[in-house]
This record gives sequence, structure tokens and C-alpha cells, in this order.
Amino acid sequence: MAVMPDPMPDVETLVPHSGHMVLLDRVVCADADNLCAEVRIHAGSLLATEQGVGAWVGIEYMAQAIAAHAGWLTRQRGDAVKVGFLLGSRKYETSVPHFAPGSVLLVHVHRVLQAENGLGAFDCRIVSADADAASLATATVTVFQPDNVNQFLKDGNVA
Repeated sequence: MAVMPDPMPDVETLVPHSGHMVLLDRVVCADADNLCAEVRIHAGSLLATEQGVGAWVGIEYMAQAIAAHAGWLTRQRGDAVKVGFLLGSRKYETSVPHFAPGSVLLVHVHRVLQAENGLGAFDCRIVSADADAASLATATVTVFQPDNVNQFLKDGNVA
């Protein structure tokens, strides 16, 4: 995977989210089919409890990493970042109930399908950034990014 040049683009410039809704801390690297993002779990993390962040939030980390990948590709072409939709996941599995406070996660997404109509599928995994790189969660995530989001929201037309 190609490493993006320093300074790497801020996540906020790659995803259609803002403020507290941006859950990724930074993009580590990206190429045409892959992206790796970092998430630091701390007391102020959105949805954090004393135990950390529930592992179910991992699906949103994956979705935002996919959005960052789409934004990275869009910026490479000089276009504006577009809104996309998380359609669902297949077999989200996690080995932990929570992502522990103080932990650093790496969210890897790999594009396995991209149709011309905007439908895509990504194999995703979250691993610990520690030396052991323990696998914490995996899923295949399906997404959709229509050319004209407003038209799609108005009448469901993808053309």
C-alpha cells in the first residue's frame, strides 16, 4: 500500500462528516484499493464508557474508513467529496466486547468490488496497533455512492 505524502490530509477533508461525528483520528496510508486509518480510544471518545468503546462501533469505524478511501480517490481526481451510504455488513465478528481505553486501533479497508452504479464492497479489519497486531474485528461492508445524491434521496433513482 502506498503511503500518502506528509502532511497527510486531515480526515475531515476526506469524509462527509464533521465535528464529533468524525471518529477516525488520521489516515495512515492509501492506494487505489486500500486505506488504513488510525483510531485512538480515550475517555472523550464518542460513545465511550468506563470499559472503552463498545466493539459494535467498529462497523462505523470501518464505514468511515471506506468514506475516507472514497474521499482520497475523489481528491486524487480533483473532485469534491460526496456522500455515500452504508448498506450493510456481512458477518461482523469481533474478538473483544470493547475497544479498551488507551488503545490505538488500525482500521484496514480493501475494496473487492466497485460497480459503475456506485455499489461497492470492502473487506475490513480492525487490528491493535500494538506490536502483537491482534485482530479485533472483521467484516465485509457493502456501500453505495450514487452520482447524484440529491436525486437519489428524492426519488430513489440511481441514474
